[in-house]
Order: sequence, then C-alpha cells, then structure tokens
Amino acid sequence: MIKNQIISKDFKQTKEFAKDLVGQWLEINKAKSSNWLVCLYGDLGGGKTIFAKGIAEELGIKEIVNSPTFLIIKKYLSSKKINKKYTLYHFDCYRISDSQEILDLGWEDIISGENNIIIIEWPEKIENILPKKRLNLKFEFIDENVRRINF
Repeated sequence: MIKNQIISKDFKQTKEFAKDLVGQWLEINKAKSSNWLVCLYGDLGGGKTIFAKGIAEELGIKEIVNSPTFLIIKKYLSSKKINKKYTLYHFDCYRISDSQEILDLGWEDIISGENNIIIIEWPEKIENILPKKRLNLKFEFIDENVRRINF
C-alpha cells in the first residue's frame, strides 16, 4: 500500500477530501460495475462520520447521514446524475462483538453486489471478514479541530 496523508483543518476539509476521493473513484470506474470498500480507523470524534457525509453528499444523497452506531448499518441510494446508480452502505462496528453479526446482516451479498460503496467505521472489529482489496483511512487527532488522515 502506498502511504500518503492529508491534514484536515476542519470538518469542511474532511468532507471535501471525501468528495474528491469518491469523485476520482467514480471517474475511474465509470465504464464498469464494481464495489468500493473504505475502512475508517480512528478514535471517537476523529472525523470518520464527517468523511461518510462527504461521500454521501457527492453521491447526491439527501437523507441525513449519521453514524449507525445502534443500527450497525444504514443504506442510502444515490440520486445524483452519475454514470449509474450506486448504493451506499454505512457500517458502524463499534458495538460489534463478533463478525458473525455483520455476516448475519447480509455482508456477503453487499460485498459481492454491483455498484456498492461500503464505508465501515471501526473495521478492526471485523478484520477477519474484510477483503484485502480496500482503502484504509486512519484518522488521527492533531488538535481539537485538526486531523491527519493517513491512507
């Protein structure tokens, strides 16, 4: 994996980074059906959900995107005029004690489906079922507002 990082000075920059990243992915994959798995590592309040909101905004999702901590998973349909329709799956595994819980929610169908963008907060809880092909982002506090995002 190529190591790289950005410094985000506030939540707006984190959202813009997410929008740029998904925009690049959509452009690269416009001619084929594929899934994109993004794993977000970091402490509480580190910017993971803000990043997910940026992805959702770029996909034209109008619903409020918040952390699905108690629901574990939320599903959103893209509405923006892109080359095809995408489904955004947002997982929060913070309360997961066993990866079987994710498997029971239809993980195999989601990961093998077409045109799914899958964001996972707290992926370390289900590391044993995650495919190797994924983007890992680690959010680190520099101070109250500034974050380092390693990818």
